[in-house]
Amino acid sequence: MTDLSDSDLLARARSGDDEAFRLLVIRHEPVVAATVIGMLGRGDDAEDVGQETFIRFHHALHDFREESALKTYLVRIAVNLSLNALKRRRRLSLRFLSRDAAAPLREPAVLPPAEEEAEERRSIVRRAVGLLSARHRPVVVLRMLQDLSTKETAEALGIPEGTVLSRLSRAMKELEATLAPYMRSGAITEDR
Repeated sequence: MTDLSDSDLLARARSGDDEAFRLLVIRHEPVVAATVIGMLGRGDDAEDVGQETFIRFHHALHDFREESALKTYLVRIAVNLSLNALKRRRRLSLRFLSRDAAAPLREPAVLPPAEEEAEERRSIVRRAVGLLSARHRPVVVLRMLQDLSTKETAEALGIPEGTVLSRLSRAMKELEATLAPYMRSGAITEDR
């Protein structure tokens, strides 16, 4: 049954075939997980959002009209739930932290031993992406980290392709400014 298309599996899942739904989850779990982790980082709330994405999809099986790819539909659910989780985080942090207590990511990190440098670079970039606004982060996660096309990103976010491109441009400028101290310190190098 693993060789069936998404449409075939959807038809079976809609008729009550739990195995077909399970196969859809297995097939699309990597892109949902990568999207959620890109938006929220690793943690319990990311795991919860990933699970909630498939729960919502299961409840909406009969409503999904297949006007877009299933991958795009699931990414849209994951992004929306991630944005809601970010709003909850913000409300909680505002409730428990004063504005003065928040420390922005601006200081270059001390380089770890050579074998940990690549992971440290990835961590710095993930934190920088985490600082992007709720408008810019999904575009960067989908377009740059998930390698979706501009069209797929636009469909997943429900925005025009031109908006994807302008948000991506602004986000890249923000990232460049945030990562500049790391570039100067040598913690991150440009691969061109």
